[in-house]
Amino acid sequence: MDLGPVGGTGSRAAGARIQALLGCLLKVLLWLASALLYFGSEQAARLLGSPCLQRLYHAWLAAVVIFGPLLQFHVNPRTIFASHGNFFNIKFVNSAWGWTCTFLGGFVLLVVFLATRRVVVTARHLSRLVVGAAVWRGAGRAFLLIEDLTGSCFEPVPQGLLLHELPDRHSCLAAGHQWRGYTVSSHTFLLTFCCLLMAEEAAVFAKYLAHGLPAGTPLRLVFLLNVLLLGLWNFLLLCTVIYFHQYTHKVVGAAVGTFAWYLTYGSWYHQPWSPGSPGHGLFPRPHSSRKHN
Repeated sequence: MDLGPVGGTGSRAAGARIQALLGCLLKVLLWLASALLYFGSEQAARLLGSPCLQRLYHAWLAAVVIFGPLLQFHVNPRTIFASHGNFFNIKFVNSAWGWTCTFLGGFVLLVVFLATRRVVVTARHLSRLVVGAAVWRGAGRAFLLIEDLTGSCFEPVPQGLLLHELPDRHSCLAAGHQWRGYTVSSHTFLLTFCCLLMAEEAAVFAKYLAHGLPAGTPLRLVFLLNVLLLGLWNFLLLCTVIYFHQYTHKVVGAAVGTFAWYLTYGSWYHQPWSPGSPGHGLFPRPHSSRKHN
C-alpha cells in the first residue's frame, strides 16, 4: 500500500503547527521585552527625576572619590580592574566622552525634537554637548600645562632617578628621560563630569513622560542605554579611585569636574544667552487661573 501522499500531508501539517507555535512564542517574547522596556524606563525615569536623588547624587560622587581609595586595602590587587590595560579602561574610560556624547546626543535629539518639532530648539539643546567637549579639551590642556610647570626631568638609573636640568617636557622626552610633575587625574575629572552631566540630562525624561509626550520603543531604549552607561561610569569611577593615581590627584580631578558642572549646568545654562538648561522650553507651562471675588 502506498502511504506517500498521506505521510507528506502529515509532515506539512506538523511543520505548520511548529511554525504557528514558534510565531506565538516570538509574540510572547516580544511582548515581554516591550513590557520590561516600558517598566524599566518608567522606573528609571522616576528614580533619576527624583529631587531627593538629585541632591544626594553629588554627595555620592564625593564619597566615592574621598573614601573610595580606602577600599584598596580590602580588594584583590590582582583583579582585572587593577590593570591599566584592562578592557574597560581601554575601550570605555579612555573614550568616555565619545561614548557619552554618542548616547546622550541621541537621547537629547529625540526628546527635544519629539517635544517641540523644532530644529532650532533641538540644535540649541544639543549645543550643550559642544560646550562639554570644549570643557573636556580645555581641561586636558590645562592639566598638561600644570604638569609642565611643576615637573622636572629625571633619568632612570640602577640606583634610582637622576635629576637633569633640561628645561621642558619636549627636550626631556627627546633625550629619552622621564618628565614628572603634578598630574591631575584626567580620568577622574572626565568620569565625574560625565556622571553629573548624564544625570542632569536624563532627569528630564520623568517630566517628559508626565506631560504625555510620545515615548515609543526607540526613545525608551535610548534612555535605558544612557542609564546603563551612567551606571557603568559610576562603577569605573570607583575602580579608578581604588586602583589608579595618587589621592590628591584624584580629589583635584573630581573637584575640577564638579566645578565645571557647576559653571555650566549649575549657573550659565540658567541664563537666557546660554544653550539652556535640560528641559528648558520643552514643556507647556500650566496656566494659572485667577479667582475673582
